[in-house]
Amino acid sequence: MLHQSLRLLHSSSSSFLFHHHHHLLHQPTKLKYHLYNYQYNPFSIPPLKIFSMATSSSSSSHNYTNRLASEQSPYLLQHSHNPVEWYPWSEEAFSLARKRDVPIFLSIGYSTCHWCHVMEVESFEDEGVAKLLNDWFVSIKVDREERPDVDKVYMTYVQALYGGGGWPLSVFLSPDLKPLMGGTYFPPDDKYGRPGFKTILRKVKEAWDSKRDILVKSGASAIEQLSEALSASSVSDKLPDGVPEEALGLCSEQLSGSYDSKYGGFGSAPKFPRPVEINLMLYHSKKLEDTGKLGEANGSRKMVFFSLQCMAKGGIHDHIGGGFHRYSVDECWHVPHFEKMLYDQGQLANVYLDAFSITKDTFYSCIARDILDYLRRDMIGPEGEIFSAEDADSAEFEGAARKKEGAFYIWTSEEVDDILGDHAALFKEHYYIKQSGNCDLSKMSDPHDEFKGKSVLIERKDASEMAAKYAMSAETYQEILGESRHKLFEVRSRRSRPHLDDKVIVSWNGLAISSFARASKILKCEAEGTKFNFPVVGTEPKEYLAIAEKAAFFIWKQLYNAETRRLHHSFRNSPSKAPGFLDDYAFLISGLLDLYEFGGGINCLSWAIDLQETQDALFLDRDGGGYFNNTGEDRSVLLRVKEDHDGAEPSGNSVSAINLIRLASMVSGSKAEHYKRNAEHLLAVFENRLKDMAMAVPLMCCAADMLRVPSRKQVVVVGKRASEEFESMLAAAHSLYDPNTTVMHIDPNNKEEVEFWEVNNSNIALMAKNNYADNKVVALVCQNFTCSPPVTDHSSLEALISHKPTSSST
Repeated sequence: MLHQSLRLLHSSSSSFLFHHHHHLLHQPTKLKYHLYNYQYNPFSIPPLKIFSMATSSSSSSHNYTNRLASEQSPYLLQHSHNPVEWYPWSEEAFSLARKRDVPIFLSIGYSTCHWCHVMEVESFEDEGVAKLLNDWFVSIKVDREERPDVDKVYMTYVQALYGGGGWPLSVFLSPDLKPLMGGTYFPPDDKYGRPGFKTILRKVKEAWDSKRDILVKSGASAIEQLSEALSASSVSDKLPDGVPEEALGLCSEQLSGSYDSKYGGFGSAPKFPRPVEINLMLYHSKKLEDTGKLGEANGSRKMVFFSLQCMAKGGIHDHIGGGFHRYSVDECWHVPHFEKMLYDQGQLANVYLDAFSITKDTFYSCIARDILDYLRRDMIGPEGEIFSAEDADSAEFEGAARKKEGAFYIWTSEEVDDILGDHAALFKEHYYIKQSGNCDLSKMSDPHDEFKGKSVLIERKDASEMAAKYAMSAETYQEILGESRHKLFEVRSRRSRPHLDDKVIVSWNGLAISSFARASKILKCEAEGTKFNFPVVGTEPKEYLAIAEKAAFFIWKQLYNAETRRLHHSFRNSPSKAPGFLDDYAFLISGLLDLYEFGGGINCLSWAIDLQETQDALFLDRDGGGYFNNTGEDRSVLLRVKEDHDGAEPSGNSVSAINLIRLASMVSGSKAEHYKRNAEHLLAVFENRLKDMAMAVPLMCCAADMLRVPSRKQVVVVGKRASEEFESMLAAAHSLYDPNTTVMHIDPNNKEEVEFWEVNNSNIALMAKNNYADNKVVALVCQNFTCSPPVTDHSSLEALISHKPTSSST
């Protein structure tokens, strides 16, 4: 981020502020290339490790209080005692800028953002910098997690002009909110011939005073051309034949070409977990397997499984408390950036569940449990709400004036000796704990010697070889490791914890609801007697379903208006002012569909259908196809973007396409056709991306192929919901990995369920009526409009879905 931001003002002349706009914005083709190029390689800016820093909360007394003190966002509250006269994103701030006739300085970040903390300490807590901002600008602070629509506008602008972006995002705007210039992190003072933040403030002030007309015109042009580039549409409402297969194969080929055979993963350092890549590779390998190309399928799966193993054994995985950190700065998943994000946990749990479904190897199920149990223990509120993130930074000791990155997670060799005693040597060898510290792989791992003498736990030894070396059984060896981790966990729990962002974001909760719901049935397939070592505690699978249901109910109660059928985007103490965005609807619908398919009540499916209708009303481009990211009702948000890039989070359009295909397989008649048409038109919008830049849209490639599957397999379970066999039958229905299977269930004694199916798909209601047997649970497997003879035990169902069912007319 540092080198990226510094290049923005490489010229000492203020004329650079507007000349650079014309360089790209008057070349639309080049502009689109820069946008797509960024999305093709979304991690093009090397993240840097950070030095120690003071925290704004280190003192209980405050000399300043600004308007952010009345906000609810943890990020905004962190800045509420800066000497900068911050405003939230509001008409009050815009009006003041117009009245004073001054530019706006917009700073966007989030509460667990490391560089955001640094810029606050260096610049926003500095009275001299604050005076420049207060005298010459109106300063606005935005939490990008609370207002992703605002962030998208100005992040897209910075990405388009400079080839990359990041947080903190620093953008200067005209009073009518058009961008004038921008960057990411700026150091406070000039260094190495490059301008610091104070110099930039002076240059913007000079440009505003002397070249305002050109500057404002350039900003308006930027928005106009960004709007044109990002408002993709399709005159055809059909995706051309051949594109799905071509895109799927191309994306798999591109990912395979970037595969790291030594350390796993796709791409080079810094390494980010990008679960959508795993989704694509597993989906494509399943398609290869189904068409008899077993060698190619196994080759793809080996890449996936090795990558998942390397990540789980790496330092990016919290071996003591569970869950995964944001990314590793090195190629071998060793030294992470230590923040933990909910969207990573939800998606990663799902891909480890998929790996278990395919292999039945409890290594993968244990990692999925590890993630979910971390969330259950540390990230869920009293009403079932799931919080957003934990910071990378924490105090090394109680009362410390400074926080350090990773302080909560790293260990000295002496600490481990004191805690583990006789087992310390075994543990240290297994987790590569060194006397001098183990963060010495490269200077990039720790450029400021912050981790000197400390170790990040990483598994570098084969457990069976280690057990033999210590002359013990593999079981005893694993028990010692588990007990040792438990002891370290107890000690770590007494350390100062990282800051918890207890904001509840609907979209991220949707991802987590999906993983908890899926785990409730997939993990029932673990062999009896499977032993779990701490932090995996062997949670009963059915408890995961209850967690998913409780999280969904929290959103229903606190963030959904049943009369308008609209969502709020986030919650902290009360719903945020921001409305729900496309991702909130799409990700929650996906989570609700999983919650229903994996055992939730019919109300989950009914709510998903209602939300899809609202999503269509608010975001669908009925003429051009696809979904905009916001409603367009807030005039302060200058762009309506149709996002397609599947990055750290999947795009709302990719998830929506899959949702529509899944819904079409559940309902019948005109409603099913409506869903299919919208999915077809959506994918047609992004035809060129699917053909030319498939690696940027892996989940959309899967969606395009799903749409072309002649007939999705359907499993229908009929019986009393409360019975254990009903649970086992649902688990059997989900026992094999197959993204093109839909599972439906109905209890004929439940009037609400029967009425729902009579209205939405009378065939399901008829199946229930014809196949209901008292004290039995019945399952049917259907495809190509024919169904198998009914089976009445879960073993028979498992055998049946492992191959094509015998045809018998319904």
